[in-house]
Amino acid sequence: MQDKQDNTVATEGVAPVEASNFIEDIIADDLRSGKHTKIITRFPPEPNGYLHIGHAKALCINFGVKAKFGGECNLRFDDTNPEKEDVEYMESIKEDIAWLGFEWDRELNASDYFDAMYECAVKLIKEGKAYVCDLSAEEIKATRGTLTEAGVESPYRNRSVEENLDLFERMRAGEFDEGARVLRAKIDMASPNINMRDPVIYRIVKAEHPHTGNKWVIYPMYDFAHPLEDAIEGVTHSLCSLEFENHRPLYDWVTENSDYRPRPRQIEFARLNLTHTVMSKRFLKRLVDEGVVWGWNDPRLPTLSGLRERGYPPEAIRDFCGRIGVAKADSLVDIALLEHCVRENLNDNATRAMVVTEPLRVVVENYPEGKTETVTVENNPRKEDAGVHEATFSREIYIERDDFSADPPAKYFRLKPDGIVRLKGAYVVKYKRHEVDENGVPTVVYVDYLEGTRSGEAGAAIKVKGTIHWVNAADCVDARLNLFDYLFNDGEENYMDRVNPHSLTVRYGKAERFVENAPKGTRFQFLREGYFVSRGGNEFNCIVGLKDGFRP
Repeated sequence: MQDKQDNTVATEGVAPVEASNFIEDIIADDLRSGKHTKIITRFPPEPNGYLHIGHAKALCINFGVKAKFGGECNLRFDDTNPEKEDVEYMESIKEDIAWLGFEWDRELNASDYFDAMYECAVKLIKEGKAYVCDLSAEEIKATRGTLTEAGVESPYRNRSVEENLDLFERMRAGEFDEGARVLRAKIDMASPNINMRDPVIYRIVKAEHPHTGNKWVIYPMYDFAHPLEDAIEGVTHSLCSLEFENHRPLYDWVTENSDYRPRPRQIEFARLNLTHTVMSKRFLKRLVDEGVVWGWNDPRLPTLSGLRERGYPPEAIRDFCGRIGVAKADSLVDIALLEHCVRENLNDNATRAMVVTEPLRVVVENYPEGKTETVTVENNPRKEDAGVHEATFSREIYIERDDFSADPPAKYFRLKPDGIVRLKGAYVVKYKRHEVDENGVPTVVYVDYLEGTRSGEAGAAIKVKGTIHWVNAADCVDARLNLFDYLFNDGEENYMDRVNPHSLTVRYGKAERFVENAPKGTRFQFLREGYFVSRGGNEFNCIVGLKDGFRP
């Protein structure tokens, strides 16, 4: 076993740090051995959708390595599939990374290297390590074999170097239709790893590219392009999720057969799997395209733009990624842990305010008509410098409908017949009577306030078991409250069958004037209701409830 000192490494300009997971152990060893003097990682998203919470883990790992070892981390768009990529996605990706709190060193594109990749492919052909194949995609799949049976060699596998060079150049010139021919690496059709059975490394795609326009009609496949991009950029450690583990031999084969040195090392980590969450970009795009959700930034989606719209603090997401750690084996994480991290952050930082979601009118009969006074509400009792704000109190107020019961159950400590209750920050009030509608539902409750019981006064020490929140009927504002349940139910069914049709509930409540026209993104704790974020225009999204369902 290595002692603690062996796990510590110092890099130029950075204080000595101790490796805390298997990836950092590898990097620390490479620095100590002198294999590398500077660490370079990269975050390489395909711009065919918006980033989600799973990408947040990859971002935290890659940029965490940069920060810890004083290295670099590049943002590189894997734009090798022009039919599915869009500048909109590129801009959203940059916005999300910056929002999460990370700064990349260089912004790059796979398309920056198309010429170099083409030359690498020509080199492989000249060395007899690649050939043009006329089989269709279906025929290639049918001849690739199984986990227990070797594949069947293509009848075009032994074309001459000259013929392959000619055909590949004609592919580039646009002479052939899409799907007519591909370029395949010549490796081993009997390899136990199916990815090594003469994989396709170039295909014909006649689509305009966001960056290169119509210059190219052939495009490299991801498994060929990605290792070359890493090698060209001098990436030292290519950190990716576990599904790429079986692709590592091909990654190494490509870099070994290129002229770029030193070669990067691919290291895989377990991807993030969350309960009640689906992170397939293809499926999320379907939800957006079919109008099941508002858009990519719908607060019910696991996209980073959705979590931002929901009101999740980026610091809480980084905290969550740190708590789940870096592992080698996939596991399922309870979404309650993410919510716990969000709730902890908001408890320390969100501004307190009073909002009634289902208003019930209350008349304080012995309070003078026309009189208004102010009460003080702490903005955040957990922050010394958070300050206070004032709410107004008068003869008519609103309380939550659930805070009054004409026929209360046992141990009901809110407003009830012959009962008393404290109005938060104001007075203790005593029940007198109430009115109901034709269905027996209470419509108004009449109470008296007890003089001298206002918060801060001598009589405020009166013992009351219940405290409820309220808003001044004469000075409150109407508010729209968007309440969310999980968008997906857990289960084994098709994704669409798991969509929760009741994931959004809209309520129209009454809020103290303090929250009126709060800037978009302002986070509140609505007392006894939950944490909310302003969307502007007196509309608020529920971020997370007050109750913590996480159990460590």
